Amino acid sequence: MPRKKPFSVKQKKKQLQDKRERKRGLQDGLRSSSNSRSGSRERREEQTDTSDGESVTHHIRRLNQQPSQGLGPRGYDPNRYRLHFERDSREEVERRKRAAREQVLQPVSAEMLELDIREVYQPGSVLDFPRRPPWNYEMSKEQLMSQEERSFQEYLGKIHGAYASEKLSYFEHNLETWRQLWRVLEMSDIVLLITDIRHPVVNFPPALYEYVTGELGLALVLVLNKVDLAPPALVVAWKHYFHQHYPQLHIVLFTSFPRDTRAPQEPGSVLKKNRRRGRGWTRALGPEQLLRACEAITAGKVDLSSWREKIARDVAGASWGTGSGEEEEEEDGPAVLVEQQTDSAMEPTGPSRERYKDGVVTIGCVGFPNVGKSSLINGLVGRKVVSVSRTPGHTRYFQTYFLTPSVKLCDCPGLIFPSLLPRQLQVLAGICPIAQTQEPYTAVGYLASRIPVQALLHLRHPEAAEPAAEHPWCAWDICEAWAEKRGYKTAKAARNDVYRAANSLLRLAVDGRLSLCFHPPGYSGQRGTWESHAETAELVVLQGRVGPAGDEEEEEEEELSSSCEEEGEEDRDADEEGEGDEDPPTSGLAARNPYALLDEDEC
Repeated sequence: MPRKKPFSVKQKKKQLQDKRERKRGLQDGLRSSSNSRSGSRERREEQTDTSDGESVTHHIRRLNQQPSQGLGPRGYDPNRYRLHFERDSREEVERRKRAAREQVLQPVSAEMLELDIREVYQPGSVLDFPRRPPWNYEMSKEQLMSQEERSFQEYLGKIHGAYASEKLSYFEHNLETWRQLWRVLEMSDIVLLITDIRHPVVNFPPALYEYVTGELGLALVLVLNKVDLAPPALVVAWKHYFHQHYPQLHIVLFTSFPRDTRAPQEPGSVLKKNRRRGRGWTRALGPEQLLRACEAITAGKVDLSSWREKIARDVAGASWGTGSGEEEEEEDGPAVLVEQQTDSAMEPTGPSRERYKDGVVTIGCVGFPNVGKSSLINGLVGRKVVSVSRTPGHTRYFQTYFLTPSVKLCDCPGLIFPSLLPRQLQVLAGICPIAQTQEPYTAVGYLASRIPVQALLHLRHPEAAEPAAEHPWCAWDICEAWAEKRGYKTAKAARNDVYRAANSLLRLAVDGRLSLCFHPPGYSGQRGTWESHAETAELVVLQGRVGPAGDEEEEEEEELSSSCEEEGEEDRDADEEGEGDEDPPTSGLAARNPYALLDEDEC
């Protein structure tokens, strides 16, 4: 009798899952991994034709897969709009790990923090975004979908034929997500391009600017979001940089969590509750600027008086009450009409040639993941109406919200445009999900070579005999030292959990607690000019860094301690998958000193 082949527990589990799926009658294309976390990293091979006519095979990694029991009503697939990135080869991942262990970190100069948009996107090259191919109403839905698929594969082939995969940044390979962008641009009268002020050129694709202002003839408003995370002089410098290179832009400064100078200084419990529950949407900085930009664009063709009245009510009603009071205010506020978009919204309708139809201006919000599109909508509404998350890809399909009867907002899912940006910077910018990053150590090294992470976190080198002993650092050493300091241990051998520590450091950077800000070209030589600029002094007051009289405000000790508690709780949960975590509110404390939340007491 032949000997039985060994059968592992994992194989037995998979066998049972396959058996259950066959009983449920699922389609052949669905795998058992769709009901497990392993499905978030499933592989799929795609072939694209390059410009030379050669076929190239790519391994595509699908992120943020949701558990499903088959297709929903009308054939809806909950994983239809998840992120699709090209998967790094195993050799490339191993090479980066070796570099993280062996390469000694050296501080870079201030000039290395300057980012030129021409180096990132190379305007005029094939680093474009896919356009919707021409169509007519005589085409069937199947013909249109097939034509769009062929056009998209040609688009991918041109990019991969011109650049090696190692040189390209992560960018979206899911056609369904690009279709969302097409639909939003077709239905919008004004387009908002939201960027993160810490690295705005990363989130500003020039091809989109040329398409919106040129071919579509629409107004493009650039929103520099999260301005409380950058020095005022740097914010003003970036504003003038975009004005100089893109004169058709309307630029608005925005932040959903500004520091309120009217806040009480003594009751720390109030501050703690406000951070966790109140959220402070009504104190958003920027709605007034956005209203003025829209008034200039519409030129009286739309009555925006109801929007101005709403802003006045929000300003008058924003007060520092108890946490539960603010929560009740959010729940009992005026209703906002939300239009849930389904597959019918993606049917061929054609771009609307009629501007401001029925006296309503439609404002489309587009941008990269994690730049704060959903938070911006919450700030405009004055309370939470859109779910927000630090995990990229949280917004899966676009929805529309009536801010007032004459103003409609459209929230588009985050889209990653192709560029030549280092992938480590993409991770630090929050574009890629940190929990699903294959190799996070080089991103930590990229961060540590630009800001003094070891000194800020008071880390002790793992191989140093004395605490003050000098020893060369590498990215792996920083992760191991942080794991030792925070007590991150592996479950089996109780060794330092270096992977978890690396993820923790990257989340600190994404949240703005380890603030890494990039500069426009020439900023280092003109820094004094920007610091003495008139707009800088105005922005200082708006950000709440100093009071109107010029006196610096005292830092809140209770705010610091509550932030430490939240960071510890969130870090434990976020290491699993990062799902459902809301963006932590950043206050003027982090704005005045980006590293204040990483004090010795916390570390």
